[in-house]
Amino acid sequence: MATQRKIALVTGGSRGLGKNMALALAHKGIDVVLTYNSKKDEAEAVVKEIENTGVKAAALQFNVGDTGSFPAFIATLKATLQSNFGADKFNFLVNNAGVGVYASVTETTEAQFDDMVNIHLKGVYFLTQRCLPILADGGRIINISSGLARFSTPGFSAYAAMKGAIEVYTRYLAKELGARGIAANVVAPGAIATDFGGGMVRDNEQANKMVAGVTALGRVGEPDDIGGVVAFLCTEEARWINAQRIEASGGMNL
Repeated sequence: MATQRKIALVTGGSRGLGKNMALALAHKGIDVVLTYNSKKDEAEAVVKEIENTGVKAAALQFNVGDTGSFPAFIATLKATLQSNFGADKFNFLVNNAGVGVYASVTETTEAQFDDMVNIHLKGVYFLTQRCLPILADGGRIINISSGLARFSTPGFSAYAAMKGAIEVYTRYLAKELGARGIAANVVAPGAIATDFGGGMVRDNEQANKMVAGVTALGRVGEPDDIGGVVAFLCTEEARWINAQRIEASGGMNL
């Protein structure tokens, strides 16, 4: 009988960094459940791409900023694990889904701030909590932070504050879940050329040059610089890495 392949849940896995993470996990022989917020066609295209690597995949609609929807999502996730993968638990939780807000401290609105709390802090906290009963012992939790939690770039205070909170939360997860053999780590990308933040780093030549100029390796990041780091943390080789913040920024703002 074939051994059960391990399964990862990647939130926001239909585009950008999440898509890259999902594909990198697939290339390690890990089955993938990815979530998308609104673009089902994009998500289904990623599922097909993952399946082409020889592993199984599924896409579920999910809004990480709406905690009221979490019980229904968990029920759907359980049903999908059974029907698509023949499993009642999964092994790796990658909390990636998110959006940015660009506004100075003086201009950030309460509505923008609440969005950041709901998506990047409350959503991650309570999705993780609800996933714990179906996360296998010996599993991994990977939370996505940002270089902006270490260095300060004007305009990102609300977003970065949530990422700072997630870094603290991750250490607590590692401490409290250690008895179950579950490791929890943070991956903190630097500035990456994706459609995040309206494609600012990717499409704005001035921003691109500015980032490259403050990065030791002399260029902006690409999605391929991040997905493999997340996938590595889900391997047996990474078993002893726990409660760590791993920044993948090419040496930005050193």
